[in-house]
Amino acid sequence: MLAALKKHKWSYVGMAACLLLLVLLPTEYLLAEKISLLTAVGVYSIVAVGLCLLMGYTGQVALGQAAFFGLGAYISAVLSTTHNVNPWLAMLIAAVATGAFAYVVGFPILRLRGNYLAMATLGLGIIMWVLFRNLSQYTGGPDGITGVPDLSIGGFVFDTDLRKYSLIWAFCIVILLISQNVMRSRAGRALRAIHGSEGAAESVGVNVTQFKVKIFVLSAVYASVAGSLYAHQTNAIGPGSFDFLASVLILTMAVVGGLASVWGAVFGAAAILILKIEWIPEMSKMSFFRPLFMSGAAYLISYGLLLMVVMIFLPNGLFVSLRDAFDSWRRRRTQRGVAG
Repeated sequence: MLAALKKHKWSYVGMAACLLLLVLLPTEYLLAEKISLLTAVGVYSIVAVGLCLLMGYTGQVALGQAAFFGLGAYISAVLSTTHNVNPWLAMLIAAVATGAFAYVVGFPILRLRGNYLAMATLGLGIIMWVLFRNLSQYTGGPDGITGVPDLSIGGFVFDTDLRKYSLIWAFCIVILLISQNVMRSRAGRALRAIHGSEGAAESVGVNVTQFKVKIFVLSAVYASVAGSLYAHQTNAIGPGSFDFLASVLILTMAVVGGLASVWGAVFGAAAILILKIEWIPEMSKMSFFRPLFMSGAAYLISYGLLLMVVMIFLPNGLFVSLRDAFDSWRRRRTQRGVAG
């Protein structure tokens, strides 16, 4: 972790400075919806990081990440509301239970490849959404669960938007550090080898099945932690937050930001949520787009179009493309300085 922090120290310093600046600004300068947007970016960044590790670094296609996101949210919400379990303990139990579930289903699912793997993970996501919706005695059915308690440390309760924002981004930064450390380790090199060629990885002694299951479990645990934070941040959850569209949303975030980059998750989450929360509602007011919003297809169409544009013009994602452009500009500037 220290190696990852040292290498990317200016990235983390910049992020921490921006987050701290927002916290220190007087409340009147912070619109509630902007804080909510930034908080949502933090939550979805955690889920998208796990998907980047699974898809971008290991090459395993997953279309049902919302299943683990929802599982973490529901387990944490049920334990803390119905059984009065401490929210922190409930979050831990949710992460362990989700990781165990991912471990059990990971072995049969990850034997599949390509389109078959994609369809299997999609099916898993749909099954979990159906269970969230129909196990009313546990999940509250279509109405979901309300009254989820806030997280707290001693007498300090994370009960305001600003406090929740700070807590979620603290989790997000830690998970980014852990993820970069994993990818710089021997395990990370093994995962990249699997992405390149499973047969070649096996030939040099990599246990392909074990590594694929382990990264699948790690991505599920990330999603579970994000789900628990989401439940305690919103204080209410429902099955609509973990449906097929949620899986598409998470996948789009990872692809748009850049699958082969941990930081791409943050860029992708920010871009997609700005599109969803800020731009699409404005578009819905235009008469030309109104029929799409009435049919409920606008979000899927928007995500599909954005995916097409990014894959055609920025195949490496926003973060990698911007980073490469900046590095190229810096090299040209250095060369001009030397020449001068």
